[in-house]
Amino acid sequence: MEQPPPGRPPPQRPPQEQPAPEVITDPRQVRLLAHPLRQRIAEIMRRGPVSSTTLARELGQSTGATSYHLRQFAKYGFVEEVPELKRGRERWWRAVPADRRIPPYREQSPAMRDAVEQLTKLEVADELEMLARFQRERDGMGEWADALLFSSSTVTLTPDQVRPFFEEYIALLYRYKRADDDPPPGARTLRARFLAFPEV
Repeated sequence: MEQPPPGRPPPQRPPQEQPAPEVITDPRQVRLLAHPLRQRIAEIMRRGPVSSTTLARELGQSTGATSYHLRQFAKYGFVEEVPELKRGRERWWRAVPADRRIPPYREQSPAMRDAVEQLTKLEVADELEMLARFQRERDGMGEWADALLFSSSTVTLTPDQVRPFFEEYIALLYRYKRADDDPPPGARTLRARFLAFPEV
């Protein structure tokens, strides 16, 4: 492979195209995600394709368990098979990129509201655990120790402005987002979490 001339940065890969928003209306899809082991599986699959065997090895689970969870993900369209990687009976899977959204609260059924609440609690707890892991390892991370981005602010909006404000944030993510299985040299994945709610 041809190398860039000395002193010149390598060419940037194109950003990932922003898919059309996909609204999740089935509480079973949300409950599928509100599961600690499946959260870990989703995190691992962001790095690239997996098989039930590779997942089992990394997670310390049986291949039967990881195979079951992969089939559940596939049932609801979160993952798909990678036929070109299949070896004998071993099936490989990859995450299906999507901009998945939860419907507005007023449009959610009681079952959907309960599922979203459980998912939100799990994701917040997961983020706090990952932040704690970063803080424990920070002294040995070199220049990445400075990569904690934190901002706390307020913005005054009308109800009609809330959605455009959010869409601008999503568009910003996709300006920088690239396929996680093909990162540029020296890149790391940054966890980005957006939370905004009305003052009461």
